[in-house]
Amino acid sequence: MSKTYAIADLHGRFDLLEMALTKIANRAEPPATLVTLGDYVDRGPDSRKVIERLMGNLGHEGWRLTCLKGNHEDIMWQTCRRKVPDCGWWLTNGGGATLISYGQNEGDQADVMVVPEEHLKWIERLPLMHVDKHRIFVHAGVDPNCSLDGQDPQDLLWKIYDDRDEGGHGQGHIVHGHHQHARGPILKKNRTNLDTFAWYTGRLVIAVFDDATPGGPLDILDVQGQPIETLDHPI
Repeated sequence: MSKTYAIADLHGRFDLLEMALTKIANRAEPPATLVTLGDYVDRGPDSRKVIERLMGNLGHEGWRLTCLKGNHEDIMWQTCRRKVPDCGWWLTNGGGATLISYGQNEGDQADVMVVPEEHLKWIERLPLMHVDKHRIFVHAGVDPNCSLDGQDPQDLLWKIYDDRDEGGHGQGHIVHGHHQHARGPILKKNRTNLDTFAWYTGRLVIAVFDDATPGGPLDILDVQGQPIETLDHPI
């Protein structure tokens, strides 16, 4: 029985990523798929390490890794590619912590040149969706009235579901992050929100899906690190 594991919104918490990978490795039987739902950067302390870990080989035979793009990667990419006038948009969304992870000092004038070209190319290539037989994995959300091929990238990166929205797209169950709930995950009939405000609370969840079975997760695994204010190098 093949399974898919999904995690959301790491926001620079390399420690939580490592704990999640260890927990999955202790349980997963190949073939297994790991889907990361975007927002690897900003706010937390180790954005660079998170990207480098996901860019590299996870070192587990039979694993398939699919990394999706989040709105924070899009903000970072647009800023570093100078698609926007200045760094203000990025900095107000936690980009200062990312620049520090790349070697800038706190208080320095923002210099996007510290971000390696290969990291920006990796971000540029990230897909916005991963679709399997029963589920649609995405950073933020999908428009149920639009075909998957015709989705607006703004919805995929920025959509916020109303709390009463049961989600879904046709017969597909939506798996997303982006909308933080410290007491999550939020489990609806046709969607699962995995954003537990992990960068701040230190609590990250891993959803486990049976690839042959429709619907929501068959299990939720927790990893618990330190809350951000107790780290040695808080942001």
